[in-house]
Parts: sequence; structure tokens; C-alpha cells
Amino acid sequence: MNHNNQKKLAIVNDLSGFGRCSIAVELPIISKMKIQCCPLPTAILSNHTGFDSFFFDDYTKKMCAYMDEWKKLDLKFNGICTGFLGSKHQIQIVEKFMEMFKTEDNVTIVDPVMGDYGKLYCTYTMDACKEMRRLVRYADILTPNLTEICVLTDTDYHESWTKEELDKMASKLSSEGPDKIVITGISWGSYIANYCYERGKKSTIIKTKKIGESRSGTGDIFSAIISADAVNGVPFEESVRKAADFIKKCIVKSIEMEIPITDGVCFEEYLGILK
Repeated sequence: MNHNNQKKLAIVNDLSGFGRCSIAVELPIISKMKIQCCPLPTAILSNHTGFDSFFFDDYTKKMCAYMDEWKKLDLKFNGICTGFLGSKHQIQIVEKFMEMFKTEDNVTIVDPVMGDYGKLYCTYTMDACKEMRRLVRYADILTPNLTEICVLTDTDYHESWTKEELDKMASKLSSEGPDKIVITGISWGSYIANYCYERGKKSTIIKTKKIGESRSGTGDIFSAIISADAVNGVPFEESVRKAADFIKKCIVKSIEMEIPITDGVCFEEYLGILK
């Protein structure tokens, strides 16, 4: 029996039942873009950790057995995308996943979720950061924010960046593996910018007007679109522009509908325009 007659994308991330983030947003977006989404959960949450309270079930001990069953089915993935990984051990498990399922023919997207605004998340240790640097070697596409690329390149974080500084960090990181890098969420005056780097090409900065406050799940929406487009063969810069435009529309609609910040963005309102 052949289970590989349709494009498939493996997603390694947590699942929050409420709050529109992680697998909960990635699965419908990837499915709408005509790719079968195959989630490997790292944890199960009732709602994401931005709420005052939440239920949390760590899935670390179950991940290897889960992966083994996929191997028994001889599943072949056109793409692999990783999101938040909560520990050094989980990152090591994902390295094992890469060794099991990454091939010369598929594309790997790593979102190295480690911190923001110049600080690591409280769950992240320096040992975990070192493991994430190892995971970067497997990436064809990397989607760090400024904090994360600074950690990955041993660069001091500051608030204002020149294109030359971004070029230097991206080039250094690309030499360790990824052909394509997008540095997300750069504050650029009254704009939010995404810096795009493709090895052997001139880098570009894509800017959109700042709208509203930061919301949960926008990074996961971005990664889902970038990943699905990569599997579908869409040019990288075109994909980054599409993802940024889609998120902007969703944020504007969320403000109009008075969606609480914790509840993410109402991407469902625009899901139909993705292809």
C-alpha cells in the first residue's frame, strides 16, 4: 500500500486547543494550500501560555514511538517544518526525526523559536541553544527573528540594524546550512520588515506598515505559508511577501472584530484567498 501519492508536510510543534497558534493554525493553512499536513505534537495545551492559566501535557516521552510508527508506514514527506521545541531533549529527538525522514528531495524549514526582544524565553537554556545551532544544519529555510539570529551567530543584540549587519549575520548562518533565511519582525521606523536572504542572490527587505499590537500565532501562520509554498515550488521572496500580506489582512480584521490579543488573529476570515 502506497501512502505517498499526495504531497505531505510534517509539522513538529505543540498543539494548543485555543488561542490560534502552533499546529492549530498550521494545519488548516497547509491543508488549504493542497498539502496533507502531518503533525508530530511536542506538547498538548488547553490554550497557549500567554493566558493566566493553562493545562499542559509534555509529549517528549511519546515522540519517538510516534515517529517509529510513521517509519513503519514508509511515509515520505515533501517538507518538514519545526516550531517551538521546549527542551534540549526535544531538539535531539527532532534531529533524530531529520535523520529518519529528511532526504535530498524534500525541503526542511526550521523556525528556531528561542526568544524575542533581545531575551531568551524562560524555558530556554544555553544547552538548548547549542542544540538548536546543531539543528540549523538540517535547514534549507530558516525563519529566525532578530533575537534568534543573534543567538545563533553569537552577535550582540541591539535595537537598530543596518542592512549590512543583517547581510553579515545571514551569510554567516547560511554557511552552516540553510540556503534561504528570512529574519522576521524587524522594527523599521513605522514599518515592520522581513529581511530575505538567498545564497548567491542579492538580499531584500520587505516592509509593511505597523498595525496594532503583537499577537500570538502570527509566526506560525508565517511558517505555514512559507513551508507550503516551498513544497509547491513558489519563489522564496514571493512567498515572504504573500505571508506578510496575509498576516496584515488578518490583523486588520482581528482589530475590526475586537478579537482579544490573547486569541491570536482570525485567519479563518481570509483562509479562502490562500492557494
